Amino acid sequence: MRNPDYSPSLGADPSDSIHPTITEEVQDLIMSSDGEALGTFDPPPHIAARIYRSTANRRKSSAASSRRNSMSSHHSSRSARSAHGGPQSTHIAQHLRRASIIQSRKDKAADRNAHAEKVRLRAAMAKAAPRVTTNSEERALAAKQARERYLAQVKANCAEEVKRSKRVAEEQREKRAAEHLKLKEDLEERHAEAERRKALLDLKQRRTRTVSLPTVEEKKVTTYVWKPRNDLEAAGIIQRAWQNRQRRRGIQQFLDLGLTVELVQKTSFEEIGSLLAQDNVLSCTAKLLKLCNLTHGDDDEVAGKAAVRTFLSTFLILGHPAHVLSKEGEQEQDLTDKAKALLSNLNRVLEDHPSSTSFSTHLTELSGSYRAFQTAFAGWKTQDSSYLVSHMVAQFAELDAIWQTVKNDKEGMVAEDYKEGIQQNQALILVRLKRLAGPEKAMKMIRDAIRASRKSRAKKKPVVNSRPRVTPNEETHRNVPPDFNLTGATTSEESLPAKKHLESHSPLPDNRTLMHELAINREYKLDLDTHISKQEVIIDTIRSSMQQGLDSANAEVMIPYIAKMILERLLRLLTPGNSLHVLISEALDPQMVATQVKNGAFSYDQFFSFMNTILPKLCAPVRDPDVKDLAEKPSQDPVQQLARIYYVIDLLLVDHMNFILMSSTPGLLEGTVGYEQREFMRRLGSQFPEKTLHWWKSAVTKAKEEPPRKPSNTSASEALRITPDRIYMHGLVDLAIATTDLPLTEIPETLELDCQRLNRIRSDTLRIIATSSILLTAKNLLRRDVRSLWKNESQRMWELTFSSPAAAYISIIESRYALPPTTKTQLVGTITRLLTEAQKPQLSHPVLKVLLKKIQSHVFARLAAASSEERIRTTSMAAEVLGSSGMPEFVGRVGDIIHELSGVADVDRTAHGQWYDEVAKKAAEGAVESS
Repeated sequence: MRNPDYSPSLGADPSDSIHPTITEEVQDLIMSSDGEALGTFDPPPHIAARIYRSTANRRKSSAASSRRNSMSSHHSSRSARSAHGGPQSTHIAQHLRRASIIQSRKDKAADRNAHAEKVRLRAAMAKAAPRVTTNSEERALAAKQARERYLAQVKANCAEEVKRSKRVAEEQREKRAAEHLKLKEDLEERHAEAERRKALLDLKQRRTRTVSLPTVEEKKVTTYVWKPRNDLEAAGIIQRAWQNRQRRRGIQQFLDLGLTVELVQKTSFEEIGSLLAQDNVLSCTAKLLKLCNLTHGDDDEVAGKAAVRTFLSTFLILGHPAHVLSKEGEQEQDLTDKAKALLSNLNRVLEDHPSSTSFSTHLTELSGSYRAFQTAFAGWKTQDSSYLVSHMVAQFAELDAIWQTVKNDKEGMVAEDYKEGIQQNQALILVRLKRLAGPEKAMKMIRDAIRASRKSRAKKKPVVNSRPRVTPNEETHRNVPPDFNLTGATTSEESLPAKKHLESHSPLPDNRTLMHELAINREYKLDLDTHISKQEVIIDTIRSSMQQGLDSANAEVMIPYIAKMILERLLRLLTPGNSLHVLISEALDPQMVATQVKNGAFSYDQFFSFMNTILPKLCAPVRDPDVKDLAEKPSQDPVQQLARIYYVIDLLLVDHMNFILMSSTPGLLEGTVGYEQREFMRRLGSQFPEKTLHWWKSAVTKAKEEPPRKPSNTSASEALRITPDRIYMHGLVDLAIATTDLPLTEIPETLELDCQRLNRIRSDTLRIIATSSILLTAKNLLRRDVRSLWKNESQRMWELTFSSPAAAYISIIESRYALPPTTKTQLVGTITRLLTEAQKPQLSHPVLKVLLKKIQSHVFARLAAASSEERIRTTSMAAEVLGSSGMPEFVGRVGDIIHELSGVADVDRTAHGQWYDEVAKKAAEGAVESS
C-alpha cells in the first residue's frame, strides 16, 4: 500500500528525474537518528529486486576505487530512482553507506595519527638519549677524515700542478713574445738595409746631364749617404751595433781559453778540474752564456754559478766519461748525446758572425739544446745524488764504527792516530752531505745511520744463564799462568781403538788453539750452535765408537775406561777438596768399576741413576732441559744412554770453559805471545819452516808483479812497494780470498791454527761473488743501477745453496720486480751457468773472475794501508768501490772479513816475527843466487 506522505510528483514528471531534489525536511529525516520512528516503506518487488541484490553476486566495493561510490554513479542512481519513483529507503541506505565510509576513513586517519605520534615520541626519546658512538660510526668517521685528508692532498697536488703548468705556460708565452719581437726587429733591420741598398742603386742608375745643355762648369757628383729617419731608429742601430760588438768580444774571450773536448781528453781529470775552477774561465763562460741569452741578468749569483758549472760539465762528460759517469746506462747515454748536441750548436754560434742573418737561428738552436741538456743533467744528478748521499752516509757510519773500535786502545797510541784523520774525513763528508741533501736531512740521516751501526755492533745473542751451579773460585783463575791446562786434557799413555774417536768429537779445543783465538778476539767464547745442531749425529757417532771399543776389547777393559773418561770430565768441573769432587771420585773410581765388572756386580741402572742425581747439581740452568730429558727419557740401549751422558757432559764442560775464559781473560792475554812462541818452537823442533818459505817466495813474486801507483817513478817506488808488510799481505790475501778449498800442503806452518778460518773465508768469498753475479745480471737485464741496494734479496739468496734450482733465485727476484718472459728466460740460463760454475774447482766465467779480482784488490788495499790516513781513506771508500763493482749488498760482509784477517795478521806477525825474518832473509839470498 502507498504511504500517504509519499508525493506522487517524485515520479510523475519525467523532467524532474533529471535533476532530483530533496527537501530540507527529508534531509533532516535521513540524517537524524530518529528516522525509524516515522515508519519503513517497502518498495514494489520489481524495484526491490533491482535495489536489494544477492550478496553472493555482489562485487566487493572499495572506498577508493568503486564506481558505485563515485559522484557520477551516485548522481545516475539518484536520477534513475527519481525517474522510476524510488522510495525514501534508497536514500537512507546510500547515506548510511556514506556515513559508514566517512567513519572508516576517520578511524583510519585516527590510527595513522596515533602511529605518527608514537613514531614522533620515539624519535624525540632517541634524540634526547645520550649518543653512544659505535665501532661502525667510528670507522665511518675515520674513513671520512681519511677521505678529507686525501682530498686535501689531491687538492694541494692539483694546485701545485696547476701552478707549475701556469708557470710553464707563462714562460712559453714570454719566450714566444721575445722570439716574435726579435724576429720583428730582424725584419725591420732587413727592410732598412733593403731601403738603403735601393737608394744607393737609384743613385748609381741616375742619368747625367746631356752635352746639349749649356755647361758653365762641371758639377761634382756626391755619393748618397743613408740617414735614419728619426732618433729612435738611430738609437736602435747604435744599440744593435754595440750588442754585436759585445758578442764578438765575449766570443773571442771564450775562444782565447782554448777549451775544447780534444784538449780535455789529453789533459788529466785533476788538471782539467782545477782549470775549470779558475776565475777567468768561470767569468768568460758566464759572459758567453749571458750574451747567448742562455742566462738572464736577473738571476741571482748562486743560480748563475750553477748554470756555469752545468755548462762546463759538458766538457768533463765528453772528455772523461769514466770519471764523471759511474755506469753506462740509458740515462748516461742520453746525457752524453745532449752534451754533444750542445757543444755542436755552440761551435756553430762561435764560428758565425753576430751580424749575419743565420746567427739568430743558431742562437735559437743553441738555446733549445741547452734547455734539453739542463733537463737531462738535472735528472741524472737527482739519481746520482741519491746514490752519493746513501754511500756518504755509509762512509760516515763506517768511520764512526772504526772510532768505536779503537777509541779504548790507549797503549799503542792507536786512538790518537785515528782520531784526527777520522774527524777530518767526517767533516768533509758532512759538508758534502749538507750540500746535496740539506742540513736538516743530512744530520737526520747521519744520526739514524750511526744509531743503526752501533745497535748492530752491540747486538748480541739473548742472555742465558750459562754459569755453572758449582763454579771454581774466581780468584784462582784471575791470574792464570800461561802453561795452565785450560781444557784439562790428560796425557795418559793408554790407547784404545775408540779413544781417538771419542776425543775427536769433543767441542773443546786444545790449549794452543784456545790461546790463539783469545789473542785474536778478546771476547772469544766457545760456540756450541754447530755442536747442538748436530746432536743426533754426534751421539750416534759416540755410540758407534763405544760399541766399536766394546766389540774389539772385552767389557772388563772398555767399561772401566769409559767410566774413567766420564770421571775425568766431571772432575774438571770441580775444585779438588769439594764435597762433590770427593763423592764423584769415590763413586766412579775406575778400580772399583773394574772390580764390579769382573765380579759381574756392575749395574747400568745404578750408574745411570747416579748420573741423573749428580748432573743437575753440576750443570748451568741453561742445560736443565738436556739433563731432565736424559733422566726422564732414558734409552733402552745402555751404550746409547752412555753416549747421551757423554754428550751432555761435553756441554757442561763448554759452559765451564766459557766461565773460566770470562774470568781469566786479562791474565791469559798477557802470556799469549810467549806461549805461542814456545809451542811453535816445540812443534818445529830442529826443522826449518819450508812451507812458510815457499809461501813467502810466492808472495814476493806477487808483490813484484803489482803495478806501481805512479808509472813515471817505477824504479824509485819498487823499494817502497816490495816491503815485508806488503809481501805478507799479498800472501795472506792469496790464502784467504780464493774460491777453492785450501790444501794442507799450501798452509804455512805459522798459519796452521787458522786453517779452518781461511777455508771459511774462502767459502764466504765464493758465495759473495756468486750471489753478486746473479744480482748484477738481474740489475743489468732490468736496466737498474748496479749500485742500487737489494739487501733483502741478497740475504735470501745467501741462505740458498749452489745446488738449489735457478727457479728459487728467480722467485726471489720476482718478489721485487716483474720479469718479462724473454728477460726471465735469459736470466734463468745465466743463473744456471753461474751456479754450475760455482761448483767447479776453478772459475772460468768472466763475471765471477772479475768480481773475485775486485774483492782481492780491495781487501789488499785495506790490509796493506801503511798510515792511519790511508786506512781511513780506504775504509771510507769501501762502499763506493764495492758498490760501483756491483757488490753494494756485501760491504758489511767484506768488512768483517777484512777485520778478521787484520786480527790474524797482527797476532801472527807478533808471535812469529823472528821466524818471518829468517824466512825473508833466506828468500832474499835464494833470489840473489838465482839471479
